[in-house]
Amino acid sequence: MNNIKSQIEGLLYENASDFEIAKVLKEDIKLYFDTLEKTFSTSGGKDFLVKHTKKIDSTLQLIYMVALRSMFGDYAPMKNSIPLALVALGSYGREQLCVHSDIDLMLVYKDIPGYNCKVMIEKILYILWDTGLKLGHRVHTVEELFEVSKTDITIKTALIESRFIEGSHFIWIDTQNAITQIRHDDVEGFILLKRQEQEKKHHKFPITMEPNLKDGAGGFRDANLVYWIGKILYNTDNIKSLPYDIVDQKEYKTFRIALEFLFRVRSALHLVAKKKEDKLRLDLIPEIATLLGYKMSKRDHMRFASKVIGSLKTIRLYSMIWLDALSAEYIDNHSKKNFLYPKKRVKNFNTLLMYLIKASKKSFVAHPTLLQQLIKMKKPDRLDDNLYQSIALLFRSSHAYSILVALSYAKLLPYTIPPMKKVINLPQFDGYHQYAVDTHSLRCLYHLEHIKDHFIQSLWNELSADEQQMLKLVIFMHDGGKGRKRDHHYVGAYLFKIFSKRLGISEQHIKMGEILIRYHTLMSRVAQREDLYSESTILSYASHFKTKKLLDMMYILTYADMSGVGHDIYNSFSEKLIRTLYKQSIAVLGQTKRLDEAAKRTKKIASLKRTVLFKSLTRTQQNKILSIPSNLLFLKYTPKHILAITQKAFETKSYAYIISNKKHLTIEIIRKESLNLSYLLDKLSNLDVVNMDICKLFNGLKYFKIDFSETITPEEIDFLDEFISNSFSIKTQDKPLSASIQKKEIKIDCEHSKTYAIMHVNTKNQKGLLSYIVDMFDRLGIDIVTAKVHTIKDRARDMFLIEKNGNFCHNTDEIIEKLT
Repeated sequence: MNNIKSQIEGLLYENASDFEIAKVLKEDIKLYFDTLEKTFSTSGGKDFLVKHTKKIDSTLQLIYMVALRSMFGDYAPMKNSIPLALVALGSYGREQLCVHSDIDLMLVYKDIPGYNCKVMIEKILYILWDTGLKLGHRVHTVEELFEVSKTDITIKTALIESRFIEGSHFIWIDTQNAITQIRHDDVEGFILLKRQEQEKKHHKFPITMEPNLKDGAGGFRDANLVYWIGKILYNTDNIKSLPYDIVDQKEYKTFRIALEFLFRVRSALHLVAKKKEDKLRLDLIPEIATLLGYKMSKRDHMRFASKVIGSLKTIRLYSMIWLDALSAEYIDNHSKKNFLYPKKRVKNFNTLLMYLIKASKKSFVAHPTLLQQLIKMKKPDRLDDNLYQSIALLFRSSHAYSILVALSYAKLLPYTIPPMKKVINLPQFDGYHQYAVDTHSLRCLYHLEHIKDHFIQSLWNELSADEQQMLKLVIFMHDGGKGRKRDHHYVGAYLFKIFSKRLGISEQHIKMGEILIRYHTLMSRVAQREDLYSESTILSYASHFKTKKLLDMMYILTYADMSGVGHDIYNSFSEKLIRTLYKQSIAVLGQTKRLDEAAKRTKKIASLKRTVLFKSLTRTQQNKILSIPSNLLFLKYTPKHILAITQKAFETKSYAYIISNKKHLTIEIIRKESLNLSYLLDKLSNLDVVNMDICKLFNGLKYFKIDFSETITPEEIDFLDEFISNSFSIKTQDKPLSASIQKKEIKIDCEHSKTYAIMHVNTKNQKGLLSYIVDMFDRLGIDIVTAKVHTIKDRARDMFLIEKNGNFCHNTDEIIEKLT
C-alpha cells in the first residue's frame, strides 16, 4: 500500500494526467488480483473478505486524493471542508465483498455552489472506470436519501448497511442521521417485503447439488436478512450482538462456523471461476475443494460437497428461528393455517414426536418455534422401545413427509432414522440426481403422498395399511445404502431389514421390502433402455417380482423415485414406457416355469458380472454376451464355461470346434457358416447321443454341444475331424433319412411365447433319430434356437425351441406328418 501511495504521490508531484495515474492504479489492482490465491490460502473466511474490502478502500482513498489534488492543486482544503463523502453499500458496506462482486459505492454530497462537488464526483468516477474496477455506483445529495429509500426496497436495504470510506466526516454524520430516519420508516412494510422476497428465493433456489450460495436457501441472503432486520430494529452492527433472548450464543457459534466455511467456499468459487459466480457448479468442485485444502479424490470431493450442504442447512435453520423471533411482532404467522406450533408442557422427545404424528392427519409446516423445541428437547442417547413404536406409527401416518421434513430441518433425521445417518447431506455426482440423498428421499416420500397419476393412486389405494406402511419406509430408505463400497441396492435392503424388525413389521412384508429396495432402479432402467416388446426383457424383469402385488409396489416406488429426482424426470414419455413395462409384466405373471428360468438366468448373469474375466472384456463384448437369446446357455453352464464359449466365439471367423474324448465323447462346435448337422449326426449314428445343446450366440454365431454315451478310438478321431470339416461343405443329404416316430409322441406348442414355439418328442431311442429330425427341419427351413436331447431307459426325450419365422407354426400338421 505504501509503495503504490508513494508512486501516486510522485506522479502528482510531476503533474501526471489522471489517465496516467489510473494506469498505475490499474496495474496495481491487476497485480493484487493475481496474488489473491496466495492471500486466500493464509486467510480465514471473513478475514479474507475484510482484507479484500480494505484493499478496495485504500484504492478509493487514493483516487479521492488524486481527484482532490487535481481539483485544488497545492491549495486543497481539509477533507471535512468539502461536502462530499465516499460510502460503501451492500456487501462492500458489510465488509463481505467477494473477489469478483460489484463494488457498490455511493457518493453523497451537499450541493453548495462554491465547492463544485459535481465536477469532483465526475473526476473520481472517470478515474475509477479507467482502473477497470467493477463498479456499481449511486450519487445522491444528503437531502434526497430518505425519499430515494422509499422508491425501492433494495435501495433501502443497501443504505442501512452503509459504511464510511473517505471524505467529509460532517457529511457522513448527516448521512447517518438520514439512515436513522430511513431505519425507522415503515418497519413493518420492510420486514414483510424482505420475508416475501426470501420466500420466493428459497422456492427458486432450493438446496440442490448445485446450490446458489448467495440467494438460495441457507445462503448468504438468509444471514444478511437476520442482520438487516436486526439493524432496523436494534441498530446492531452484527448478528452476535442481537439480544440473548433472540440469538442463543451456543446456536450462534454453530451458525458462525457454517458461515465462515461458506465465506471461504464462495471466495474460492470466484477465484476458480475467475468471475462473479454464485452457483456452486459441479464441474468447479474439484478445483474449489483443492483450493480449500481437500485432496484430489472423489471421496474428498464428496466430503467437501457434503459440508457445503450441511452448512447451508445450518444457516437456513438458525436464520428461520431468529427471523421468526425478530419478526413475530410484525408478521401474523397464524394466517398460515398449516403452521404447527410447539406443544406446551412436553417432558420428552417421544411425547413431542407423538404430537407430530397426531398432527399429521393433514399436512403441516413446523413453525420455527417448534423446530427450536425439537432441537432443545432432551432425548435418550439411543432410540428406546417407545421411540421405535412411535416411529412405526410415523410411517402409518397420512403425512409422514411433514414429520420427517420437520425432523430434517431440526437435524434430527440421523437420530430418528439411524440407518439414514450415512446419507444425510451425501452428495450425488451422477449427473442425474439433483439433490443430496436425504433430500431426494424426502422428496420421494412427498410425491408418494401427493400422487398425480390416477392409475398409480388406484394401485396405492388397493394396498392394506400394513403394506402402505412398509412401502412408505421402503421409499424413504431406498437409497439408504449409498456412500458405501458395496452396491447400495444390497446394503439398503439389509439396513431396511434390520430397521424394519425393530419397528415390528412382519417377516412377509420385510421380505417384500428387501426385494423392492434391491431392485428399486430396475423398472426405470429397463423401461428407458431396453426393448419392451422383447419377451426375454419382460420375463427377465418380471422374474424378480413374481406377484402382481410386488409389481404394483414396484410401479409406485418407481413413480415416487423418479418424481423425487427433479422436475419433469417423470414425464408423459417416461410414464408411457413404465406403464408399458408394467402391463407387459402383468401379462406374463402366470408363466411360472418361464419366470423361474428367467430368474435363474438373471442370477447366473449376476455371477458372471462378478468374474474378473467378464470385467476385463469391452463394454460391447459384455453386452453381446448378456443379450444371448438362449436361456439354455445360462441355465446349464457355469460362468467359467459361458466365458470360455463366448471368448472362443469372439475369435471365430468361420467355424471352430473342440473334441473331448475322456469319459465320453463330446463335440463342441461354434460356427458362422452353415453347418449340415444332420450329415454329421448321420455319420455318427452308430454312437448314442445322450445330450445335445444348440444355442444362438451373437454376430450370427451358433454353439453346438453333442454328448455321446461312449468314447472313440484315437484312429476314429481322425475320421471325426473329416466328418466335421465335411459338414461345412456338404449342403444337403443325398437321400432323406428315416426314423420311426408316432404322432402321439410329438407335442407342439405354438403359444409357448411370442417369439418361440416349442416341440417335445418322447419316443423310442433309435439310431439316427436326431439326424432325422434335424434333417427334416433343415429341408423345411426351420431354425432351431435351442435343443435339449436326453435319453433315459431307451427313451429319447427331446425338446426343440424353434423361432417363429412362419415356416413352423403355419405348417405343424405337415411337420408332424413328415416326421411320422
